[in-house]
Amino acid sequence: MRDHGRVIGQAIGEVLAFGVGVALSPLAIVALVVMLVSRGGARPAWAFAAAWVLSLGLVSTLVLLLADGADASASGAPATWVSVVKIVVGVLLVLFGVREWRSRGSGEAEGAPPGWMRRLDDVTVARAAGLAAAFNLVKPKNLLLAIGAGVAVAQVGASPAGQASALAVFVVLGSTGLAIPLAIHVLMPRRGSDLLIGLRDWMVRENAPIIAVLSLVIAAKLLGDALISLSS
Repeated sequence: MRDHGRVIGQAIGEVLAFGVGVALSPLAIVALVVMLVSRGGARPAWAFAAAWVLSLGLVSTLVLLLADGADASASGAPATWVSVVKIVVGVLLVLFGVREWRSRGSGEAEGAPPGWMRRLDDVTVARAAGLAAAFNLVKPKNLLLAIGAGVAVAQVGASPAGQASALAVFVVLGSTGLAIPLAIHVLMPRRGSDLLIGLRDWMVRENAPIIAVLSLVIAAKLLGDALISLSS
């Protein structure tokens, strides 16, 4: 039982950094805030949040199933191909982080704000849900982090229940960035709008540096883990 609990704890520990990385998605938070304060009401914002959770869970679960079927865990240790995947994901995150850093102040950061923010004022529920799915299935950072989380859970060799627990933690943690403005909207209906607008403006302004630094830090973790596994 102790070993079982240890393995589950290890699996959960593996996904924490990835979950934080997904949660800190400034333009996704901006999109949600724009929907919350728009004249169209909050329904699109709730659809956006629901689709975010579902798409994040879908891609990480799919990666886990594929990695598990390919024997990601070899005798309790990560298989060699897992380390190779971590190196590839790490290098891609480095390239993405450098691109974001260089885009500071140029208006070329992921999803240049002005135009798309205006279009969100009248966004439909279906389009809001599709936008959330695109953030997790198409945008490089979140897709790479979800791949990393799925592979990280698979490499531990936990039971199906343990794997499900770890992925649940990843999805919940990765959704906290959206949960905060939703909580402000629900708990502070009068004063919340000013706080949300302030959060929106700050996130738009600091989007590129946040994404760049975050990508580089997680890339360093992935590359370090891969090098340790390959050298042991």
